[in-house]
Amino acid sequence: MEAIEDQNVRLVNAPLSIVYDHKDLNEEEFEREFHSLNEANDDPIGQWLKVAKARGETKDSDPLLLNLLVELHRKLDSLERTIKDEAPARVSLINEALIEQIGYEHIQMKEPELEIGVLYYGRIDLPVHPRRDVAIFFTAINEKLAKITKIHDRDTKEWNTYFTSRERVMIREMRGKND
Repeated sequence: MEAIEDQNVRLVNAPLSIVYDHKDLNEEEFEREFHSLNEANDDPIGQWLKVAKARGETKDSDPLLLNLLVELHRKLDSLERTIKDEAPARVSLINEALIEQIGYEHIQMKEPELEIGVLYYGRIDLPVHPRRDVAIFFTAINEKLAKITKIHDRDTKEWNTYFTSRERVMIREMRGKND
């Protein structure tokens, strides 16, 4: 684990990729996509499941089996979209970068690419189940390090879970080196 002395930020290695752009270049479209990505996660089958749970219709169901069936349905929907060549509409973002490390509220690029103090909008391909794009707004602290300023609540939980799992991997690697 590495800490940035002047910011006292705890970071762990995380091989992620991001596409991003200056927020000012297309602020309205970025905001629209940010909100639509959260709604996209609440697809029709997800909405049905929420309503069924709220009504108590799932109380006698095995939650694990129910979640697996919902994910299977989502996969079939995804395959159908692929076959029909229906890609989800995404705003074009000019910059692509590799993320080297993450923190609970930070990302650190592999290469110095950011302008200090600039607000950016980006999408990170987060390898969680189900895999999805996480929309974020972030501000550059230095040329490599940025603070996440806006992220959806659900994505925050997934982000923190991913951070914790990466932290565990690093701890196991460090223990292995000491043996």
